[in-house]
Amino acid sequence: MSIYLTAIIKSKPGKAEALKTHLLELVSHSKKEAACIQYDLNQVEDDPNIYIFHEEWSDAAGLELHNSQPHIQNFINNTNDLREGDIIIYKTQPVR
Repeated sequence: MSIYLTAIIKSKPGKAEALKTHLLELVSHSKKEAACIQYDLNQVEDDPNIYIFHEEWSDAAGLELHNSQPHIQNFINNTNDLREGDIIIYKTQPVR
């Protein structure tokens, strides 16, 4: 059963482009993971400091493996000075 996530990350003022570089690297690595079905990055049009991920993972084990990957840990550790507030993650389900 797929797991769907929406993650919201906000940059500090003036740091959006620097954060985007790290986010695009995260996308590149994450899309190579076997359990990754969807890993789309979006930027809010009227507030470029806000980035939103829409993710789909094949199963809980794949998501758990993703969260333990070096590229995830590196992102978290290397972007503290670029991010404003906590990363907000929602576990969602499609409405049909």
